[in-house]
Amino acid sequence: MTGSGPGGGTVDTEGGPGPVREPAYVSIAGTYARLIRGGDLSPGIQLPSHAEMAEKHGVSDIVVRKAMELLRSQGLVRTVRRRGIFVADRANLVRISPERQMQSPEVSFGAESEESVDVHRETAQVSATDELADIFGVQTGDELVYVITRVSSGGHPVSISDTYHRVGANGAAGATVLEETLADKMPTKVHAEWLRTPVGALVKTVRQEFRAVDGQMLMISDISYPQDRYDAFVFRMNLNPDS
Repeated sequence: MTGSGPGGGTVDTEGGPGPVREPAYVSIAGTYARLIRGGDLSPGIQLPSHAEMAEKHGVSDIVVRKAMELLRSQGLVRTVRRRGIFVADRANLVRISPERQMQSPEVSFGAESEESVDVHRETAQVSATDELADIFGVQTGDELVYVITRVSSGGHPVSISDTYHRVGANGAAGATVLEETLADKMPTKVHAEWLRTPVGALVKTVRQEFRAVDGQMLMISDISYPQDRYDAFVFRMNLNPDS
């Protein structure tokens, strides 16, 4: 299920808005991330200078610096003063926001591994429960759009999400605030079955809430990952890529 998202992008079914064209710094960071995680760039190897990367990718020095900042926040590179940027000794797998909100699940998970990514979406209209009616400010029984998204990489399940938004609305279009809540929880039956979670085991969950400037809820998404999927979670709540 897709629709217009903040900044004129599309809404992916993991609950986040993603532009049709991702920012250049995200694309460049993703390119180097795949090379590092795939072993093409070995630990300790020095990356080209900012000027060299800017010329190679046809962007400004500022764009390159933002890309390197993103890689540093993901634990993939380190900076040595007066020497340059080097591939980190251990390539951690970090989930970072809102960069991944600017991407489809195919792009987000594709940047984390060289393995093939498969995304399966199911969309339906459902009646709002008392809880959902209260969240969205509608009547119990009113119709909402429900999307369940299952993601696998290399044949292994890596994510599943439940997303809700109003019928006729373009997902999170118009959202000015994204709030994310991270927790370790017992998965629902559907999430446990997809992630192949052992009975009694916890999963890592992220609740996303997209709100308009007046506080109105536009979209919510509950995402589950295997407990050991990520080494760390980094949150950056500015949803405007131009600011």
